[in-house]
Amino acid sequence: MSTFSSSDRVIADEQVQLVDPRNRPCGSTSRVTMRRLSCWHRATYIIVRNAAGEICVQQRTSIKETHPGWFDLAAGGVVGAGEASLPAARRELFEELGIGGVRLVSGGEFVFHEAGLRLYGSLYWVDYTGPLRLQPEEVVAVRWLPVADALALEKATPDTRLALSTAIELDRW
Repeated sequence: MSTFSSSDRVIADEQVQLVDPRNRPCGSTSRVTMRRLSCWHRATYIIVRNAAGEICVQQRTSIKETHPGWFDLAAGGVVGAGEASLPAARRELFEELGIGGVRLVSGGEFVFHEAGLRLYGSLYWVDYTGPLRLQPEEVVAVRWLPVADALALEKATPDTRLALSTAIELDRW
């Protein structure tokens, strides 16, 4: 009996924008192929900060394709084929946390290359204190943590840790 649901198939078949090692678009492929071949691609990272200066940390579901059950220090995800980073960031923020109609502040870009994951990350942040609506396929729970406590989490995903560290280093915080 397979536990591969129809929503898993949609995610696996999702078309991802591929880029070359210089971040120039060079086609697209399915998410599953991108992961299997460790292709360069683009992703978005949105740091959500509340009025107390804490950030929203998401616990990933146990069915996530990478780092199941770990903690994301930013919302976000892959940029779709033909999609620009800002619309992708807005889409991901709404899908994962139900946050829409807010102004995203650009925090620059960074490169992540580790353990078969190769991407150009576009960094954004948003100040937000309203209600959240979690995407059950991706997010188990959220908690608000001071930045230092978030960075100290042992099982924080390495790409979101780099995104948050980059925001701090660039003084875009």
